[in-house]
Amino acid sequence: MTSALEGIRVLDLTLWQQGPYASAMLADLGADVIKIEAPASPDPGRAFLFNTELRLSLYFHAHNRGKRSLAIDLKNPQGKQAFFRLIERSDVFLNNLRLGALKRLGLSYKALRAVNPRIIYVHACSWGSQGPDADLGSLDMLAQARGGIISNNGEPDGPPLPVPVAIADQVGAMLTAYGIVTALLHRERSGEGQEVEVSLLGGQLALQCFNISSYLLFHRLPRRRPRGRFTPLWNTYRGSDGKYFALAMVEERWWPGTCRVLGQPELEHDPRFDPPINRYRNSQQLVDHMDAIFAQRPAREWVERFQAEGLMAGLVQDYEDLVCDPQVAANAYVEDVDWPDHQPLRIPGSGVRFSRTPARIRGMAPALGAHTREVLMECGFSPEEIDRLEAEGVVHQDSGDAE
Repeated sequence: MTSALEGIRVLDLTLWQQGPYASAMLADLGADVIKIEAPASPDPGRAFLFNTELRLSLYFHAHNRGKRSLAIDLKNPQGKQAFFRLIERSDVFLNNLRLGALKRLGLSYKALRAVNPRIIYVHACSWGSQGPDADLGSLDMLAQARGGIISNNGEPDGPPLPVPVAIADQVGAMLTAYGIVTALLHRERSGEGQEVEVSLLGGQLALQCFNISSYLLFHRLPRRRPRGRFTPLWNTYRGSDGKYFALAMVEERWWPGTCRVLGQPELEHDPRFDPPINRYRNSQQLVDHMDAIFAQRPAREWVERFQAEGLMAGLVQDYEDLVCDPQVAANAYVEDVDWPDHQPLRIPGSGVRFSRTPARIRGMAPALGAHTREVLMECGFSPEEIDRLEAEGVVHQDSGDAE
């Protein structure tokens, strides 16, 4: 079955997470993603959280699955010359280097467009290409901090806390993939390549679109609130088994059914909680009351009772629960990836389903330089040229086994 991006070649000069996960998503869709690394200075993600027993960095494999590897020294004039020959036969150049590094390497959009006018040139940067901090670097934590999301997370009297997953990197990656596919569509219609830019900072604003728009309109900063000050029907509760569940109801029509589930229909018109403004004013009192009731039955039973009333409730799942969730299995949200001499490696897929051009993880991440010779030969290099480049240390060829 044909893949959506089959025939699209992506030159991927990225490291760590934002850029690599963007191109991994494209590889899932069938693009030929060639990960470019310096032979003596590869992506540091290869060694991050490395498991010495398994000889594996799952961090690296999760973000670089399904790619090919070309190890080439772009600081060497011969390496740069070889790279531009690759540009002639590629569709996308993706990088997340600092602007200064790109300038030193001579890899501007203008330079690449002169070789291939149809190239889509993508810069996944930190803070945007304009402004005084355009060339400052960043990792996920700094983007979360500067982007405002940390300021709203945590208990009111405690320190601001980061979201415990790399949300800035992941959102940035998804926006990068979105930008690339959109640019490919435009090129299909017009024949024009273009420059695409995504930043960690811009991604954080997009992620918080409603919240920031609200501030811009009313000029009121959101305040971190204790749990009891959250709306009682938009909150988490603990069952008698120690498990938690969540309620997510924002419409008034759900209040009578909630009272029935609680076994106290008289609460519907209790003046402490009716009209709805009183429910908000007395939210701590109502949360405490509901806590006491929910402590009498297991969390799953409460969820089933709410769902039987057509109300919005669900279990709070940890990762152990999540990977065993029947909905995750039924929709194939986690995929098995072949791992030589081991049981298959399980990795979450792209999360997008296509009826005609399905996405799938096409293999583990490549060893450094595993496809150097293969890629160069496809782009017109003779075996003798490749041997010479390898002998001079311009390129590196590895065995091809994932590591």
